[in-house]
Amino acid sequence: MALLSKKDTNLILDPLADNNPITIQVLGICSALAITAELKASVVMAISVLFVLGVGNVVISLMRNMIPNKIRIIVQLIVVATLVIIVDQVLKAFAYELSKTLSVFVGLIITNCIIMGRFEAFALGNGPWKAFLDGIGNSLGYGVILIIVGFFRELLGSGTLFGFKVLGDPVAKTGLYASGYENNGFMIIPPAALIVVGIIIWFQRSKNRALIEEN
Repeated sequence: MALLSKKDTNLILDPLADNNPITIQVLGICSALAITAELKASVVMAISVLFVLGVGNVVISLMRNMIPNKIRIIVQLIVVATLVIIVDQVLKAFAYELSKTLSVFVGLIITNCIIMGRFEAFALGNGPWKAFLDGIGNSLGYGVILIIVGFFRELLGSGTLFGFKVLGDPVAKTGLYASGYENNGFMIIPPAALIVVGIIIWFQRSKNRALIEEN
């Protein structure tokens, strides 16, 4: 017997492509713009959201029949805030320099539209197992886009990946000629992330015409 049914598998796979939270649902754009100048920061943010959304969905699902409707948003915020504090403390303990780089953006996971949206739209109406799969699927879909954007921004903007030089030495100009790779400073600023995300959206819709909205 397969471990996952077709519906369970779709909960994980759909957000990776045809229902991606960033490129299709247009959620979580702020962090995609803000922290993807470095691939390492993108990976850490993706893992952080994976933990918060995966665990948070299960917690909300387990509590769904005990939460009064009038305070459900407050309860959701308390759950996600607790998980974010755990992530923040772990980063400060084991990756302090990176935690300073991410700084306020880790805290802003609390207000990430993807997390609150999945709590409200899915975890409150489904069992823990399905809620867990939904959380994993959506956080993976979010993380994939962050990592792709971070890859191209760091590579083209700094000539590095994970801080290691990839595209040669800094430019050494002699007369009218230049050697090596000249970093594209534009890729480091947030608008470049928007352009990369736009290219991903264009590629995604060109592969699946059903995603194109009719006027």
